[in-house]
Amino acid sequence: MNKIFAKDIKEGLSQFPKQIPSKYFYDERGSSLFSEIMKQPEYYLTNAELEIFQLKSKEIIEQLKVRKDTPFELIELGAGDGYKTIEFLKVLEKEQYQYDYIPIDISQKALDQIKSTVANQLPETTIYPKKGDYFEILHDLKKSSHPKVLFFLGSNIGNMKDELANTFLKRLAENLSKGDQLLLGVDLMKSKSIIYPAYNDSKGITSAFNLNLLERINREFDANFDLLKFKHCPEYDEELGIAKSAIQSMDKQSVEIKALDFIVHFEAGEMVYTEISRKYSNSILDKICSGTEWEIKGKLTDHRGYFADYILEI
Repeated sequence: MNKIFAKDIKEGLSQFPKQIPSKYFYDERGSSLFSEIMKQPEYYLTNAELEIFQLKSKEIIEQLKVRKDTPFELIELGAGDGYKTIEFLKVLEKEQYQYDYIPIDISQKALDQIKSTVANQLPETTIYPKKGDYFEILHDLKKSSHPKVLFFLGSNIGNMKDELANTFLKRLAENLSKGDQLLLGVDLMKSKSIIYPAYNDSKGITSAFNLNLLERINREFDANFDLLKFKHCPEYDEELGIAKSAIQSMDKQSVEIKALDFIVHFEAGEMVYTEISRKYSNSILDKICSGTEWEIKGKLTDHRGYFADYILEI
Protein backbone atom coordinates (compact mmCIF):
# COMPACT_ATOMS: atom_id res chain seq x y z
CA MET A 1 0.00 0.00 0.00
CA ASN A 2 1.17 3.52 -0.84
CA LYS A 3 1.05 4.98 2.68
CA ILE A 4 1.41 8.62 1.57
CA PHE A 5 -1.39 8.23 -0.98
CA ALA A 6 -3.54 6.53 1.69
CA LYS A 7 -2.91 9.39 4.15
CA ASP A 8 -3.72 12.04 1.54
CA ILE A 9 -6.96 10.29 0.57
CA LYS A 10 -8.16 9.97 4.15
CA GLU A 11 -7.23 13.54 5.05
CA GLY A 12 -8.49 15.05 1.81
CA LEU A 13 -11.87 13.32 1.86
CA SER A 14 -12.37 14.27 5.50
CA GLN A 15 -12.06 18.00 4.73
CA PHE A 16 -14.68 20.45 3.56
CA PRO A 17 -14.55 21.00 0.71
CA LYS A 18 -13.17 17.57 -0.10
CA GLN A 19 -9.97 17.34 -2.15
CA ILE A 20 -7.41 14.89 -3.52
CA PRO A 21 -3.97 16.14 -4.68
CA SER A 22 -3.58 16.26 -8.45
CA LYS A 23 -0.29 14.31 -8.38
CA TYR A 24 -2.34 11.12 -7.98
CA PHE A 25 -3.86 11.51 -11.45
CA TYR A 26 -0.79 10.00 -13.02
CA ASP A 27 -0.98 6.24 -12.77
CA GLU A 28 -0.33 4.42 -16.04
CA ARG A 29 -3.84 4.99 -17.41
CA GLY A 30 -3.94 8.57 -16.15
CA SER A 31 -0.65 9.40 -17.87
CA SER A 32 -1.96 7.88 -21.09
CA LEU A 33 -5.19 9.87 -20.87
CA PHE A 34 -3.30 13.10 -20.24
CA SER A 35 -1.24 12.47 -23.37
CA GLU A 36 -4.54 12.25 -25.26
CA ILE A 37 -5.81 15.47 -23.64
CA MET A 38 -2.78 17.34 -24.95
CA LYS A 39 -3.70 16.28 -28.49
CA GLN A 40 -7.23 17.69 -28.31
CA PRO A 41 -7.94 20.89 -30.27
CA GLU A 42 -9.42 22.57 -27.18
CA TYR A 43 -6.24 22.07 -25.16
CA TYR A 44 -4.21 25.00 -26.45
CA LEU A 45 -1.53 25.10 -23.72
CA THR A 46 0.94 22.59 -25.12
CA ASN A 47 0.96 23.86 -28.69
CA ALA A 48 1.11 27.49 -27.56
CA GLU A 49 4.31 26.96 -25.57
CA LEU A 50 5.75 24.67 -28.25
CA GLU A 51 5.25 27.50 -30.75
CA ILE A 52 7.35 29.81 -28.57
CA PHE A 53 10.21 27.30 -28.58
CA GLN A 54 9.92 26.56 -32.28
CA LEU A 55 9.81 30.19 -33.39
CA LYS A 56 11.49 32.19 -30.63
CA SER A 57 14.35 30.11 -29.22
CA LYS A 58 16.91 32.58 -30.58
CA GLU A 59 15.03 35.41 -28.88
CA ILE A 60 14.99 33.44 -25.61
CA ILE A 61 18.76 33.01 -25.88
CA GLU A 62 19.20 36.74 -26.50
CA GLN A 63 17.05 37.66 -23.49
CA LEU A 64 18.87 35.17 -21.26
CA LYS A 65 22.14 36.84 -22.33
CA VAL A 66 24.07 33.57 -22.23
CA ARG A 67 27.47 33.80 -23.92
CA LYS A 68 29.14 31.40 -26.31
CA ASP A 69 32.43 31.68 -24.46
CA THR A 70 30.92 30.90 -21.03
CA PRO A 71 29.71 27.36 -20.29
CA PHE A 72 26.39 27.18 -18.45
CA GLU A 73 24.04 24.55 -17.05
CA LEU A 74 20.51 24.21 -18.41
CA ILE A 75 18.45 22.56 -15.68
CA GLU A 76 14.87 21.49 -16.42
CA LEU A 77 12.51 20.85 -13.50
CA GLY A 78 9.93 18.15 -14.22
CA ALA A 79 11.40 17.52 -17.65
CA GLY A 80 8.93 14.83 -18.76
CA ASP A 81 9.73 13.89 -22.35
CA GLY A 82 11.45 17.25 -22.89
CA TYR A 83 10.19 17.69 -26.44
CA LYS A 84 9.76 21.47 -26.13
CA THR A 85 13.23 21.86 -24.66
CA ILE A 86 14.68 19.78 -27.51
CA GLU A 87 13.68 22.62 -29.87
CA PHE A 88 15.73 25.00 -27.73
CA LEU A 89 18.71 22.64 -27.53
CA LYS A 90 18.78 22.38 -31.33
CA VAL A 91 19.38 26.12 -31.54
CA LEU A 92 22.01 26.08 -28.79
CA GLU A 93 23.88 23.32 -30.59
CA LYS A 94 23.59 24.97 -34.01
CA GLU A 95 24.90 28.26 -32.58
CA GLN A 96 27.70 26.39 -30.75
CA TYR A 97 26.94 27.40 -27.18
CA GLN A 98 28.71 25.51 -24.40
CA TYR A 99 26.24 23.92 -21.99
CA ASP A 100 25.27 20.83 -20.03
CA TYR A 101 21.64 19.75 -20.07
CA ILE A 102 20.39 18.48 -16.71
CA PRO A 103 16.77 17.24 -16.80
CA ILE A 104 15.23 16.49 -13.38
CA ASP A 105 12.19 14.29 -12.94
CA ILE A 106 10.74 11.78 -10.47
CA SER A 107 10.09 9.34 -13.33
CA GLN A 108 13.03 7.20 -14.41
CA LYS A 109 11.04 6.21 -17.50
CA ALA A 110 10.76 9.86 -18.55
CA LEU A 111 14.47 10.44 -17.97
CA ASP A 112 15.42 7.35 -19.96
CA GLN A 113 13.22 8.55 -22.81
CA ILE A 114 14.69 12.04 -22.90
CA LYS A 115 18.24 10.69 -22.71
CA SER A 116 17.50 8.48 -25.71
CA THR A 117 15.92 11.38 -27.64
CA VAL A 118 18.91 13.65 -26.99
CA ALA A 119 21.36 10.90 -27.98
CA ASN A 120 19.50 10.37 -31.27
CA GLN A 121 18.79 13.98 -32.21
CA LEU A 122 21.59 15.91 -30.51
CA PRO A 123 24.57 13.58 -30.13
CA GLU A 124 26.91 16.46 -29.26
CA THR A 125 24.82 17.54 -26.27
CA THR A 126 26.08 16.54 -22.82
CA ILE A 127 23.16 15.32 -20.73
CA TYR A 128 23.11 14.42 -17.03
CA PRO A 129 19.62 13.19 -16.06
CA LYS A 130 18.79 13.42 -12.35
CA LYS A 131 15.99 11.56 -10.61
CA GLY A 132 14.59 12.96 -7.38
CA ASP A 133 13.53 16.08 -5.48
CA TYR A 134 14.12 19.42 -7.24
CA PHE A 135 15.55 21.18 -4.22
CA GLU A 136 17.87 18.40 -3.10
CA ILE A 137 19.34 18.12 -6.59
CA LEU A 138 19.64 21.91 -6.99
CA HIS A 139 21.39 22.10 -3.61
CA ASP A 140 23.97 19.59 -4.86
CA LEU A 141 24.33 21.40 -8.19
CA LYS A 142 24.93 24.72 -6.42
CA LYS A 143 28.52 23.58 -5.81
CA SER A 144 29.20 24.12 -9.52
CA SER A 145 30.52 27.57 -10.40
CA HIS A 146 28.82 27.60 -13.81
CA PRO A 147 25.90 29.98 -14.42
CA LYS A 148 22.54 28.22 -14.30
CA VAL A 149 19.40 28.58 -16.38
CA LEU A 150 16.35 26.77 -14.99
CA PHE A 151 13.36 25.76 -17.09
CA PHE A 152 10.00 25.23 -15.37
CA LEU A 153 7.57 24.88 -18.23
CA GLY A 154 4.01 23.87 -19.03
CA SER A 155 2.43 26.22 -16.46
CA ASN A 156 3.24 23.66 -13.78
CA ILE A 157 3.53 26.51 -11.30
CA GLY A 158 -0.13 27.21 -12.03
CA ASN A 159 -1.05 24.03 -10.14
CA MET A 160 0.10 25.75 -6.94
CA LYS A 161 -1.91 28.24 -4.91
CA ASP A 162 -0.30 31.68 -4.95
CA GLU A 163 1.18 31.36 -1.45
CA LEU A 164 2.75 28.00 -2.33
CA ALA A 165 4.07 29.36 -5.64
CA ASN A 166 5.72 32.21 -3.74
CA THR A 167 7.33 29.74 -1.32
CA PHE A 168 8.44 27.57 -4.25
CA LEU A 169 10.20 30.51 -5.91
CA LYS A 170 11.89 31.44 -2.63
CA ARG A 171 13.20 27.87 -2.22
CA LEU A 172 14.49 27.83 -5.79
CA ALA A 173 16.40 31.06 -5.16
CA GLU A 174 17.94 29.64 -1.97
CA ASN A 175 19.52 26.87 -4.04
CA LEU A 176 20.92 29.15 -6.74
CA SER A 177 23.45 31.97 -7.03
CA LYS A 178 23.34 35.63 -8.00
CA GLY A 179 22.77 36.01 -11.74
CA ASP A 180 21.12 32.61 -12.23
CA GLN A 181 17.95 32.67 -14.30
CA LEU A 182 14.57 30.94 -14.59
CA LEU A 183 12.45 30.48 -17.70
CA LEU A 184 8.95 30.13 -16.28
CA GLY A 185 6.12 28.92 -18.51
CA VAL A 186 2.65 30.19 -17.50
CA ASP A 187 -0.83 30.17 -18.96
CA LEU A 188 -2.20 33.69 -19.38
CA MET A 189 -5.60 35.02 -18.30
CA LYS A 190 -8.23 34.70 -21.02
CA SER A 191 -11.97 34.52 -21.44
CA LYS A 192 -13.98 31.57 -20.15
CA SER A 193 -14.93 30.70 -23.74
CA ILE A 194 -11.29 29.73 -24.40
CA ILE A 195 -10.25 28.28 -21.06
CA TYR A 196 -13.30 26.25 -20.06
CA PRO A 197 -13.23 23.92 -23.11
CA ALA A 198 -9.53 23.21 -22.48
CA TYR A 199 -10.63 21.44 -19.28
CA ASN A 200 -13.80 19.92 -20.70
CA ASP A 201 -13.02 18.63 -24.20
CA SER A 202 -15.81 17.48 -26.48
CA LYS A 203 -14.57 13.87 -26.60
CA GLY A 204 -14.79 13.52 -22.82
CA ILE A 205 -11.13 12.59 -22.36
CA THR A 206 -10.62 15.12 -19.57
CA SER A 207 -13.68 13.69 -17.84
CA ALA A 208 -12.24 10.18 -18.08
CA PHE A 209 -8.91 11.49 -16.79
CA ASN A 210 -10.51 13.04 -13.72
CA LEU A 211 -12.77 10.06 -12.95
CA ASN A 212 -9.83 7.69 -13.37
CA LEU A 213 -8.69 8.98 -9.98
CA LEU A 214 -11.69 7.26 -8.39
CA GLU A 215 -10.97 4.09 -10.38
CA ARG A 216 -7.43 4.16 -9.05
CA ILE A 217 -8.69 4.40 -5.46
CA ASN A 218 -11.10 1.52 -6.14
CA ARG A 219 -8.26 -0.60 -7.46
CA GLU A 220 -5.53 0.23 -4.96
CA PHE A 221 -7.61 0.56 -1.80
CA ASP A 222 -10.56 -1.75 -2.42
CA ALA A 223 -13.09 1.09 -2.56
CA ASN A 224 -16.54 1.00 -4.13
CA PHE A 225 -16.86 4.32 -5.95
CA ASP A 226 -19.62 3.95 -8.56
CA LEU A 227 -18.34 6.12 -11.41
CA LEU A 228 -21.85 6.45 -12.83
CA LYS A 229 -22.77 8.43 -9.70
CA PHE A 230 -20.00 11.00 -10.15
CA LYS A 231 -19.19 13.45 -12.94
CA HIS A 232 -16.33 15.66 -14.04
CA CYS A 233 -17.16 19.25 -13.14
CA PRO A 234 -14.63 21.95 -14.15
CA GLU A 235 -14.96 25.55 -12.96
CA TYR A 236 -13.36 28.80 -14.10
CA ASP A 237 -13.44 32.16 -12.36
CA GLU A 238 -12.69 34.63 -15.12
CA GLU A 239 -12.11 37.55 -12.73
CA LEU A 240 -9.66 35.69 -10.48
CA GLY A 241 -8.09 33.71 -13.32
CA ILE A 242 -8.36 30.39 -11.51
CA ALA A 243 -9.59 27.15 -13.12
CA LYS A 244 -10.50 24.19 -10.92
CA SER A 245 -11.09 20.55 -11.74
CA ALA A 246 -13.57 18.74 -9.55
CA ILE A 247 -15.52 15.51 -9.31
CA GLN A 248 -19.15 16.05 -8.34
CA SER A 249 -21.31 13.54 -6.49
CA MET A 250 -24.62 13.33 -8.32
CA ASP A 251 -26.49 11.77 -5.36
CA LYS A 252 -26.38 11.65 -1.60
CA GLN A 253 -24.27 8.55 -1.06
CA SER A 254 -21.62 6.80 1.00
CA VAL A 255 -18.47 5.12 -0.30
CA GLU A 256 -16.46 2.52 1.56
CA ILE A 257 -12.67 2.43 1.22
CA LYS A 258 -12.05 -0.96 2.77
CA ALA A 259 -8.26 -0.95 2.87
CA LEU A 260 -8.36 2.27 4.90
CA ASP A 261 -11.30 1.19 7.09
CA PHE A 262 -12.92 4.45 6.04
CA ILE A 263 -16.39 5.48 4.86
CA VAL A 264 -16.87 8.75 2.96
CA HIS A 265 -20.27 10.46 2.96
CA PHE A 266 -21.31 12.71 0.08
CA GLU A 267 -24.19 15.13 -0.26
CA ALA A 268 -25.88 15.44 -3.64
CA GLY A 269 -23.92 17.99 -5.67
CA GLU A 270 -20.89 17.92 -3.35
CA MET A 271 -17.49 18.48 -4.97
CA VAL A 272 -14.15 16.74 -4.60
CA TYR A 273 -11.54 19.22 -5.86
CA THR A 274 -8.62 17.61 -7.67
CA GLU A 275 -6.61 20.41 -9.28
CA ILE A 276 -6.26 24.16 -9.61
CA SER A 277 -4.80 25.91 -12.62
CA ARG A 278 -3.87 29.52 -12.03
CA LYS A 279 -3.85 31.84 -15.05
CA TYR A 280 -1.39 34.71 -14.99
CA SER A 281 -0.91 38.36 -15.88
CA ASN A 282 2.11 40.59 -15.31
CA SER A 283 0.61 41.91 -12.08
CA ILE A 284 -0.19 38.43 -10.73
CA LEU A 285 3.34 37.21 -11.42
CA ASP A 286 4.72 40.37 -9.79
CA LYS A 287 2.70 39.53 -6.69
CA ILE A 288 3.92 35.93 -6.64
CA CYS A 289 7.54 37.09 -7.00
CA SER A 290 7.10 39.58 -4.15
CA GLY A 291 9.48 38.89 -1.26
CA THR A 292 11.55 36.49 -3.34
CA GLU A 293 14.90 37.29 -4.94
CA TRP A 294 13.46 36.94 -8.44
CA GLU A 295 13.09 39.90 -10.79
CA ILE A 296 11.18 39.69 -14.08
CA LYS A 297 13.54 40.46 -16.97
CA GLY A 298 11.64 39.40 -20.08
CA LYS A 299 8.54 37.81 -21.56
CA LEU A 300 7.78 35.90 -24.76
CA THR A 301 4.33 34.81 -25.94
CA ASP A 302 2.79 32.75 -28.72
CA HIS A 303 1.16 34.63 -31.60
CA ARG A 304 -2.29 34.59 -29.95
CA GLY A 305 -1.03 35.76 -26.57
CA TYR A 306 -2.43 32.67 -24.86
CA PHE A 307 0.78 31.53 -23.13
CA ALA A 308 3.96 33.18 -21.89
CA ASP A 309 7.49 32.18 -20.97
CA TYR A 310 8.83 34.74 -18.51
CA ILE A 311 12.52 35.21 -17.84
CA LEU A 312 13.33 35.79 -14.17
CA GLU A 313 16.73 36.51 -12.65
CA ILE A 314 18.13 36.52 -9.13
